[in-house]
Amino acid sequence: MQVFKDFLLNVLIISMPFILYPYLYRLREKPLLHRVLLFALFAVAIIATMCFPVKYNGISYDFRSIPLAIGSLYGGGVITFLLFGSVILGRYLLGSPENLLYTLSILPAFLTVFFFQRIYKTASFRRKVAIAIAQCSLIKLLTLSLFLTYTGRPEQLIDKPLLTAALYLAHGIMVWGFVSLIEFLNRHHHMREEVEKSEKLRLVSDMAASVAHEIRNPLTAVRGFIHLLGTGDVGPDKREFYKGICFSELDRAEQIISDYLSLARTDPESMELIDVNAEVSYLSNILITYANLNNVTLVVTLSKDTSLTTMGDRSKFRQALINIGKNAIEAMPEGGTLRLMTGRLGDQAAVTIRDTGSGMTADQIRRLGTPYYSTKEKGTGLGTMISFSIIKKMDGRIDIKSEVGKGTEFTLAFPRVKVG
Repeated sequence: MQVFKDFLLNVLIISMPFILYPYLYRLREKPLLHRVLLFALFAVAIIATMCFPVKYNGISYDFRSIPLAIGSLYGGGVITFLLFGSVILGRYLLGSPENLLYTLSILPAFLTVFFFQRIYKTASFRRKVAIAIAQCSLIKLLTLSLFLTYTGRPEQLIDKPLLTAALYLAHGIMVWGFVSLIEFLNRHHHMREEVEKSEKLRLVSDMAASVAHEIRNPLTAVRGFIHLLGTGDVGPDKREFYKGICFSELDRAEQIISDYLSLARTDPESMELIDVNAEVSYLSNILITYANLNNVTLVVTLSKDTSLTTMGDRSKFRQALINIGKNAIEAMPEGGTLRLMTGRLGDQAAVTIRDTGSGMTADQIRRLGTPYYSTKEKGTGLGTMISFSIIKKMDGRIDIKSEVGKGTEFTLAFPRVKVG
């Protein structure tokens, strides 16, 4: 039972680098940090197995060759040198005898690693398993054979052959398991990266198609009316009417381009304290004329709490509120009431924008803020997407409640920053 416990402890110790391997994979773009952490994990596993060997019939066995072999094969030349150095240093610190002879004994195994490294990276999965098992076995077999020969104990090589065979079999099974785990994780991360790349390419393709489609519509209209202006039987009134439509469509094309440019510039350019009450008051002054034109009554309720301040880019913050406010007004084509309110929501500064418009279904709410989705007939959805992106980059939270035919309520909550 004690031998079994010691064996499980060693398995747990040498599993540590492989459990943490997914985190190491993400650091591949930082080579120095990746190598340092890779070395540290495998070196700790090597030293720990040397500290807690499996003892049976007065003989100590450890599994240092497994993390040594796998760490060397996946780590490269520098890591190999450092890991073999860690074995020698660990042995010295543990007070083991004949360290110079051990260093000479492990040198051939050290050299074989560089031979296997040349073919390991491009090998198939089965060959990798075979190479890793061979490397692990060579480390143990060559080092032990030479060391026992140098110290005058070669007979111990054939002592307890069944136990030795079982030990090498256990090494092989564990190496197979750990290499399989690493290769599976590598394939998983590679597939995820490929999916992310394809998604980015699809997004760029969709955006290009969307830009082309959105810009083509007003340009087609402009082209048609310019053609009409070129005919000789157009009166002054119609000419002015056609010119007005042309300018209106060009303005719409310019707005679409501005929306796409804003989408690429949602990162805050300057961070400053924002007084939420003052910004909502400013929003009401901006929206009042547009609300009157659409027969919408604007009601503003500001909190008396003077601590409603947050951090962010003031111009981007205003852009987000204005976009949501204008959308709320446009959701009430027959007129209605738009309420702007401020207050505290827990320890956050909150802005509530509530309309009495057409409302949205649960599916519409779920899709709101996604690319190219809009509840308006001629909308691109970019304004809402930009607003949501700005709010989220301010660490804000967006809560939407809506009921078809009764209206929609947006609650925007931002981290409150205490002044003074």
